[in-house]
Order: sequence, then structure tokens, then C-alpha cells
Amino acid sequence: MSKEQLQFRIRNATEDDLDIVIDINMRCLPEHYPRYFWLEHLRKWNKAFFVAEVDNKIVGYVMCRVELGLGHIKPWIRRLGHIISIAVLEEYRRRGIGKALMIAAMNALKNEYNVHEIYLEVRVSNIPAIRLYEKLGFKVVKVIKSYYLDGEDAYLMAREV
Repeated sequence: MSKEQLQFRIRNATEDDLDIVIDINMRCLPEHYPRYFWLEHLRKWNKAFFVAEVDNKIVGYVMCRVELGLGHIKPWIRRLGHIISIAVLEEYRRRGIGKALMIAAMNALKNEYNVHEIYLEVRVSNIPAIRLYEKLGFKVVKVIKSYYLDGEDAYLMAREV
């Protein structure tokens, strides 16, 4: 498949999309969640749960939630947007889909849920993702030792909105 002029569409996820979203997660990431976890996030924060489609085929997703907690940038209680999981099928990567999903999620978290800060965790070895997040204004605020089940550390990255 050519990497040029790929047409894709970002839209809000629906319950009908969940099986495909979970399949993408299973294929792309080592971190998996039970179905009820996905369903809870879709039902509670559906305006910040997106899928990407190419030719009506779902090829990626982003799942978020909203929390009230201590900010990672400004250390007081505030509304936080948490990017829980994002993935794009390997054959569709490096074409702007992940960036578009992130932008849609950040806009929804700000405009629909009135968050003040957005954060995420990323493997310290995931350089392409880290570079994307930095381009979107995220900064590493701390290292979380042995965050992942395999023992790898995570960067906690955050940005103001």
C-alpha cells in the first residue's frame, strides 16, 4: 500500500466498534484490558473515544478518560484528561492517523470535558510515539519505574490545554 495520499476519517467510536478496537489493541500493544473496561470508557467518555477509518475499515483508535486529581504540571487539584490507549495498525502508521487521533482526543477533552491538563504514559523505548507526543506539546514530567508488566519504565508525559 502506498504511503501517499491515504484518505482517512476520524469519528467517535460506538459500541459496535468495540470488538475491532479490542482486536487492534491485541495486535498492536502488549497492554490489554477486559471488555468491561473498554465499554465503561466508551459509555462514560464517549466524546473522547475515537476511531480512524480507511475505506470504512477501522485501523486505529484512541481511548481517554477524565479524572479529578493532582496535576502533573501544576501541582494542585484539577480536571485531567488521561490518554489511556492509542494504537494504529502497523500497515497504516506514519501517515498522520495517530496524530489526527491525538488531536481529536485533545480537542474533545478540552472542549467537551473542560480538562486543564492532558497526560499519558509511554514506554521509554517507544521513540516514534514520544516524538509524536513532543510535537503535540507534551513534555516528560517523570519516569515511572517498572510501569509495564514486562518491567519496562514509562515516561509520564503531560501538557496544558
